Formats: sequence, C-alpha cells, structure tokens
Amino acid sequence: MDIMEIVAGLMELSARTAPKASGQDYVESKILTGDILDQLADEMAKFGQEVKKVNFDRDGNNVRNSDAVLLLSLKEPRDAGLNCGACGYEDCASYRSAGKKEGPEFKGPICAWRLLDLGIALGSAVKTASILNADNRIMYRVGVVARKMGLIEGDIVVGIPISATGKSIYFDRKN
Repeated sequence: MDIMEIVAGLMELSARTAPKASGQDYVESKILTGDILDQLADEMAKFGQEVKKVNFDRDGNNVRNSDAVLLLSLKEPRDAGLNCGACGYEDCASYRSAGKKEGPEFKGPICAWRLLDLGIALGSAVKTASILNADNRIMYRVGVVARKMGLIEGDIVVGIPISATGKSIYFDRKN
C-alpha cells in the first residue's frame, strides 16, 4: 500500500470517529486512488462546461495530480429531533413532511446538525492530513461530480484530495 493511501485511511478513521449529533452517524466515506482520479478529473471538467460554472476544470486538474481523494457524504440523514429551525422549517416534523428534493448538485433539505456532523468529520480528516504533513484541500466541486458519477452515495458529498510534493498543488492556483 502506498504511503498516501495510508494517510487517506487515517483521515478516513478520523472522520469516522468524529463526534456526531445525538450519537447518530450518517457520514459515509470512500477513498479513491489510481485511474479513477483521472476519470473524476475528466468528468469534473466536462460538468463545469455543461453547466457553465467556473473552476471545475481547475479543481479537476488538482484531482488528477493528487495521490488520493477522500470522499465524505451524508447518506440518508435524518433530522436530529431538536426542533431548532436551523434548516429553515419551524420544527422537525415540518422538515420531514417537506420531503427530499434533488437540487442541481445535491439533495435537500438537510438538517443543519447533520451538516455540522459532516463539517466536523471534514475538519477531523484534514487535521489528520495536516499532522501527517500531507497537502490537502476540502473541495465541494469534487463532491458534486463524484456524487453524479455514483462513486459514493449521499445527499451531499465533499472531496478532500491529498498530495505530497515540494509545494502544495492546492494553493496559488490559476483561476
């Protein structure tokens, strides 16, 4: 196993063990390596052109030049039952009765507490990458296309590409 696959595995472990609201876990993960990174990069550029959104090609090039990508998603997340209204609905019953709808990139609505769970898992994963000195960047565009390709299931998906080079490929990028 390549050292960067080990790093991605440790990142995945950090995401898995990150705290979750109400002790309920809806976070899914998957590590991508090898040829699938080129396929994902190609699909990202294609998607950006089709929907006329910028930087899908730029981020796709980052994916192509990465050693691995960790995908994190929320799969069939239920509300936390707090009736807090942060989702935009008066209470959790109203949220549930609204039902899920497919949006242009993700499915929603999503309970704000479940989105926080995903954010904490992302933070835990990139913390581990940082501790191990692996360059990384959280990328929403990776998740959009990975989800459309069926690489991981979930209402929302986010990707974290990682690399080990003399200078981070994820910063000082040309738009």
